[in-house]
Amino acid sequence: MNPQQAEPWAASGNPPMAAEGPTAPPASMLDKMAGYESIAIGGEERYLPPPVYPVPSADYGQQQPVQQWSIPSINEDKARQALIKYASDHVTYSSRPAEEMVIKELKPYNMYRYCLESFTESRSPEWKSEPYYRQIVDNYGYVVPPPPWEVPVDIPKMFEKNKKKVQVPNTASVKGCHRCMNLGKIQCTKCFQTGRVKCWICHGKGFRFGGEDRCNHCMGSGMERCKHCSGYGCQMCNVCHGQGRLFFYIQLTVKWENHKFEQVIDLQCGLPINLLSKVTGHQLFSDQQIQVHPIMTFPDPRINQMSQQGIQEHWTQFGKISRIIQQRHMVELIPVVQVHFQWKRKDHSYFVYGIENKVHAPEYPGKNCAIM
Repeated sequence: MNPQQAEPWAASGNPPMAAEGPTAPPASMLDKMAGYESIAIGGEERYLPPPVYPVPSADYGQQQPVQQWSIPSINEDKARQALIKYASDHVTYSSRPAEEMVIKELKPYNMYRYCLESFTESRSPEWKSEPYYRQIVDNYGYVVPPPPWEVPVDIPKMFEKNKKKVQVPNTASVKGCHRCMNLGKIQCTKCFQTGRVKCWICHGKGFRFGGEDRCNHCMGSGMERCKHCSGYGCQMCNVCHGQGRLFFYIQLTVKWENHKFEQVIDLQCGLPINLLSKVTGHQLFSDQQIQVHPIMTFPDPRINQMSQQGIQEHWTQFGKISRIIQQRHMVELIPVVQVHFQWKRKDHSYFVYGIENKVHAPEYPGKNCAIM
């Protein structure tokens, strides 16, 4: 091969990287590790059941008095200002009805919202392999690795989704590469180790145009240097990256998730219940600990039922595949007021809800009245 035609890496003696192919090592290469006998290499994440923890008992109900609310949370002036802002947020709405209306009644429909959050941790081990670049080997056959749920992992910020991958101690070892048989390179699949292939111009004939002109591309030889291996006849193994050896270890994927159970006591007042998820309320009760206990003494028994239902659902759904690290629950009172008013001798109404004083007025009389 002409040195002037050599690739930039040729001086190092390393052939180009081979195309991707089957890279998973056979199961026979994996060491038998106590507590990790059933795991494989690659594939989907398979989360293991956590240690058994007791489910909180209903006998420890929270004893906290909560005030009942039955008066409007806003006055007439705030109700009017909320509707004026609502009209101004819509380009085609006139603010005249909001400014000129006569308020007849403020009718409160204050609603309770219960919310439970469970912050969970899941763990999935699997064998991993990568090219060996003098990584630390800690598996000497006489130290047992810690079980999956005893591997120390720092817990991130509570109630926020996160994911971390860590190497399990005492599982790392070095083995010869299964694909290249420890050589670091494999046969080129295009030239079959010859380093040359048929010329793509003359298709191996050496001549062009019916055999009258010699092919200038291959100088009449009918062969050219293989571009896939640059004439080396072999390619760098894409599994070990030319190292000839692989570094094996068990990797633990730790996943943290925040699960939420939320329900609102719907008073069937006409306000779409889904709107309440976008506003905040007055916090009447809150508790946070490793395992929260069902609320038992809230004035509205429906909140007590929601609390018991939510806690039971979370332990049933997540307790078998995840470890519940922390729980918190709270009760909010969401202010909701229905405003009845009159404008141009016609009766109308709208809702003002949430601490933010959001407005729901699907039948606002000033629609499509704004001057453009």
